[in-house]
Amino acid sequence: MKPNLRQTQGITLVLLMMLAAFAGCIGGDDDDDDSSSSDASSSTTSDTSDSSDSSDSSDSSDTSDSSDSSDTSDASDSDTSDSSDSSDSSSSGGSAVSAMDGEDGGYTYASNVDNHRSLMADMCDIKAHANAGEWTAAKGIYTNGKNAEKSDGSYRTLAGFAAATGKNHNYDTYYGANGSVDAHIMAALEGTGDFAGTSDTVRYQGVAKLTANMAMVAYTIHELNSAVGKADAGNVDNDSGAPHNWDEGWAFFHGPDENVGCGPVATLNKRGADFGTEHADGMANTTYHIQQAMITGLADLQASNQAGYTDATNAVVKNVIIAYSQAVLKYTSKMDSNESGEKYQAEAYAFWKTIEAYTADYTDACYNNQTHGMAWIGAGEASDCDGFSWVQSPTSGEMVCYNMGAGHLVYAAATNETICNGFASVFPGSNMPGYYADYGATSMNGILDLTDATQLGTSYDVSAWLQPAWDHYGITAEDIGSYS
Repeated sequence: MKPNLRQTQGITLVLLMMLAAFAGCIGGDDDDDDSSSSDASSSTTSDTSDSSDSSDSSDSSDTSDSSDSSDTSDASDSDTSDSSDSSDSSSSGGSAVSAMDGEDGGYTYASNVDNHRSLMADMCDIKAHANAGEWTAAKGIYTNGKNAEKSDGSYRTLAGFAAATGKNHNYDTYYGANGSVDAHIMAALEGTGDFAGTSDTVRYQGVAKLTANMAMVAYTIHELNSAVGKADAGNVDNDSGAPHNWDEGWAFFHGPDENVGCGPVATLNKRGADFGTEHADGMANTTYHIQQAMITGLADLQASNQAGYTDATNAVVKNVIIAYSQAVLKYTSKMDSNESGEKYQAEAYAFWKTIEAYTADYTDACYNNQTHGMAWIGAGEASDCDGFSWVQSPTSGEMVCYNMGAGHLVYAAATNETICNGFASVFPGSNMPGYYADYGATSMNGILDLTDATQLGTSYDVSAWLQPAWDHYGITAEDIGSYS
């Protein structure tokens, strides 16, 4: 029996609908997401302040997810193609979140944060538009929202948090301006500031990587710190207290499982594969450690175990530093590429901005006028540069150039007293400074100046600039691994 025309049309319609729905959820590392059908104009309500929680209801997405379908934070990982960010091609238009369950990436939420989780779909849509050079559409979703509709009909937005004041993270303090995260993202979206005169390739990397990494990590840290503040004050109610903020942190860092490729977790997992630091196939050590810290930290908050949730917060930050250090090491080393140097520089820039506010203060240095080299003193001060002395080591018995004030630093390059005496906070007679605050960070920003083409064509090893920060956070060479 042959189906009649009406039946045939009905079957065809159903199949087309199924294929359309299926297409929105599929995407691999090398997919092109310029086919995004999302329309930034679909919503017009701008979320200027995240109302749901005065201290942390603002948007955020959690990156710590074991799956690594595509690296939204760093889709370029495929290293072979320069046009689309593997990290963001996975969600052509983003897969709309529906019927959410209570768990993402191995973490079970204690409260309802579905609205915050929905922001990752915005992230997918923004990247798709940016990849197609549709800057107005990308900016529209960033500023107006699309997928995270709140009960009052307005939309939670990525810009709402990034531009807000008084958030519990270091970025605004470090950059000396409220809404500093938003300023970086808007520069990429509009081709201004650090992105003035740059190519669409560079701008795309800025939009995709800054939103998926700098913004989402900032949101996450803000929420965790807000949770700590509430718990310290005794508010551990699942729905309104510390656990709710903690849940939002995971929502911002990881997001729904179906959209995890559009957030930080994808970056972490790819870097684990790059540097040989995987916990399991497809899951980086950093992802695993953050996931476990989030799980145990939630239990500690609920139990008012201050030491436990404080340690968990610190573990998250430490592993963020590890993962994005790996990303910076990778892409600065690839800036000698003739074809993709500017792309890799832009990626390194965005990943560096993700951790700059948490590492720069530990990259102070003292200049030695004998070796013309630098002694790294961590988070020091000018007087530390006057504190080097040629003394006998109590352990080896050898003479060393030692500085008690600079964290018991031994300057190994000083092989005699004359060299050891080559330090000063200010060199007499010349007024030349010997102390350089944030020297490593300043050097990093120099090679990552997106408007300076002379920085391209060189493969950089920036590990010396990051080492003092690693020392501060207790990060070992084994934690970082080796890029291959």
